[in-house]
Amino acid sequence: MVKLTTPVASPRLPFGISLKDKVVVLGSCLSDDLGQKFADAGFSVMTNPFGTLYNPLSVENAIGRMDSGRPFGQEDCVEMGAGAGLVCSFEHYTKFARPSADEFLAGANAALAEAVEFWREANVVVVILYSAWVWERDGRVVANCLKRPASEFKRRLLSVEEVRGAVERMTVGHPDKRFLWVVCPIRQGGEPRENTLGKSTLHLGLQGAPYFPAFEIVHDELRDYRFYADDLVHPSPAALQILWERLLDSAALPEEREQIAGNERRSKTLKHRPIR
Repeated sequence: MVKLTTPVASPRLPFGISLKDKVVVLGSCLSDDLGQKFADAGFSVMTNPFGTLYNPLSVENAIGRMDSGRPFGQEDCVEMGAGAGLVCSFEHYTKFARPSADEFLAGANAALAEAVEFWREANVVVVILYSAWVWERDGRVVANCLKRPASEFKRRLLSVEEVRGAVERMTVGHPDKRFLWVVCPIRQGGEPRENTLGKSTLHLGLQGAPYFPAFEIVHDELRDYRFYADDLVHPSPAALQILWERLLDSAALPEEREQIAGNERRSKTLKHRPIR
């Protein structure tokens, strides 16, 4: 019999994820997609309270900020480049940028206060890592370069030890939380070999950690462009749905699957309710 796919096994995780859990999803733009899936299924979830994060050290910095609850101040405010006329910080994605420092700080600290409250009660953390390539400014890894000149930054590839160290610090430092790790299947822009180096470094650094094979499912099982968006880089809605279903197979409690399905049907109905 001719095989048209290369099936990827996604065995049960070492822990389940229940509707009773409080789930935090951090990382690449795939985090936003899966975070929405969690929400539609009725999970209590918080997704990327600082915006999209790409590398393990930026995720670690975000967790450290939620641990401390230290508010953002004037020293964190950075004027964006390229004539944007906006203020943001090197710990945020640019969706947080505002016309003035006061406006940025008001929004960033309001989001931080909500994130701290949720984080303290959260017991499941899903981290979706995009790349081991980082940009550093004054010796510190930034979450976003804010369109400022490349000459202000140094770009480098984290070592496997640096990735593994960040993973261990996040995990060991939060014994009250269960961490699930994912390598984002979305390809990094630029040279193809840089994408390979960045992803492979993440894979090596995550070896032995609780892992969901989204990368392998997309690149091996779904290696057909009908499973990609028009940009031929991001997963299509069909691919996202497959990843979600496989994640449920790996992590959801069997006795909650019917309730999850009902929640998803209600969410779909509400989204398609006509506006009168």
